Amino acid sequence: MGNSLKAIIAFVPSDECQKYLLEDLEEMPVDKMVDLSGRQLRRLPLHICSFRELVKLYLSDNNLNHLPPELEQLQNLQILALDFNNFKALPLVVCTLKQLCILYLGNNKLCSLPLELRLLQNLKTLWIESNCLQCLPEVVCELSLLKTLHAGSNALRTLPAQLRCLQELRTIWLSGNLLSEFPPVLLDMPFLEVIDVDRNSIRFFPSLAHLPGLKLVIYDHNPCRNAPKVAKGVRRVGRWSEETPEPRKRSGAVIEITLDEKPSLPPATKPEPE
Repeated sequence: MGNSLKAIIAFVPSDECQKYLLEDLEEMPVDKMVDLSGRQLRRLPLHICSFRELVKLYLSDNNLNHLPPELEQLQNLQILALDFNNFKALPLVVCTLKQLCILYLGNNKLCSLPLELRLLQNLKTLWIESNCLQCLPEVVCELSLLKTLHAGSNALRTLPAQLRCLQELRTIWLSGNLLSEFPPVLLDMPFLEVIDVDRNSIRFFPSLAHLPGLKLVIYDHNPCRNAPKVAKGVRRVGRWSEETPEPRKRSGAVIEITLDEKPSLPPATKPEPE
């Protein structure tokens, strides 16, 4: 079905048109996954909310700016992809999905996150890259199981001190922000394994040699006059480092150079919860 035809049908509320968009998806898929990425959807077909045992729902690359309250019925959902849409605010119904482990919100128009996000206490991976965030919402610091945070390509200038409370956090991606100094809070997070501050405005790097968990630091494309000191065996990517491979890209933002994390993949095969 052509994209222009999809876009027209997406406006039509009849059951027949909804089924056409779903391409005869009338029963719960055996793999408990629904992928409606790239369908030009302007609203979520309500029929999807009847799949009570659904585990993965991919709605990437559509024209969504709201979600129906019926989404709350999907209490077994573990992966929800809402990236590449038109959300200016995160629908609060998402915060009722307490089994979520992975939430993709990148490439929207978010300027903040609701306090209700703290209800997602099983969340391990959060993607908020390529939005309109001028500061990292402090509610993120209440997600106690968070292991991976992608916050690149925003307008972040600082990070909240409360971030040190996330003792499960292992990777933080901050490429393409407005950081003028290396975030001091990261110096108090010895459990971090990957720090990416590529493409910022950092002029000086403090020593990172005291961080025992660190495996990789990416600091390229900063106007710095020194390379960060690191412990033996830690990989550096940037000026004056021992090796400078080109970081992989996604929508202009630096993403995974993998260690234990899986790389970003097409929606149907994005990383799954551990």
